[in-house]
Amino acid sequence: MSDDLKSSDERSWKLLEKTLLAGVQEQKRARRWGIFFKLLTFVYLFGALALFAPQMNLQEAAVRGKPHTAVVEVRGMIADQEAASADNVVGSLRAAFKDPNTKGVVLRINSPGGSPVQSGYIYDEIRRLRAEHKGIKVYAVITDLGASGAYYIASAADAIYADKASLVGSIGVTASGFGFVGVMDKLGVDRRIYTAGEHKAFLDPFQPPKADETAFWKSVLDTTHKQFIASVKQGRGERLKDKDHPELFSGLIWSGEQALQLGLIDGLGNSSYVAREVIGAKELVDYTRQDTPLDRFAKKLGASVAEHVAIWAGFSGPQLR
Repeated sequence: MSDDLKSSDERSWKLLEKTLLAGVQEQKRARRWGIFFKLLTFVYLFGALALFAPQMNLQEAAVRGKPHTAVVEVRGMIADQEAASADNVVGSLRAAFKDPNTKGVVLRINSPGGSPVQSGYIYDEIRRLRAEHKGIKVYAVITDLGASGAYYIASAADAIYADKASLVGSIGVTASGFGFVGVMDKLGVDRRIYTAGEHKAFLDPFQPPKADETAFWKSVLDTTHKQFIASVKQGRGERLKDKDHPELFSGLIWSGEQALQLGLIDGLGNSSYVAREVIGAKELVDYTRQDTPLDRFAKKLGASVAEHVAIWAGFSGPQLR
């Protein structure tokens, strides 16, 4: 190979090397600027939070310092580790009742229901707090949806309000899953499971259902349904038109306008209306317990994994939905 060709190759390699190095350096600069702007955004957001949070706290403190209506949210699925868990709702209610300036409590509900256990805890605590603080009444206000476990909770209040188009009721219990037996037969897959206890693997989605186990599970759901009905009757009393309308306990759901005629609710109105016209303290103060974003992330990452695996496998416990 001639010296000219060698020299040309060296220049080409050097040019290619410079080009690659320049590209790498440009990428580094772009990353550094990206990091810089992200940090700048975080600093701006935290600065704004630090600037406005004290003002918001002062405004809230000023409202809390005079007679007001306490608001507690029941939003989303009612389940452990969720925003509408019994721990969160009960803690919020206790804080609301503890404040000497609370003139009434609005339980603002927008939920499809969920765990009968969590709903029962909240129901019992509402009735306990009402008995302990006889001068403070609790009003459930259903916004878009107050179904199943959410209505279970609402029935513990002194009165229930909703919009004419709200969805109310669904007094029933459900438990669902999938069956993969046919798919496994087609794929030629055998299910091998080893248990101690005749019914330990009952409702296994990879095995054919057994009549005796299905009947047993139905009895569990029926028992839960009866508990639900008894609590609603206890809370609503003679206002509930169940003697003329036994379908109230069938799992059907009604509009707010229909629910009023059936005795499921006591009136039409929103939170502001109840605070202003019923309680007589128009200022609203939110006592709903709020998790930090980090807390929510930790709960979702940890506690929800088992639940989602169970749902994927085709099994879930009774739900008031």
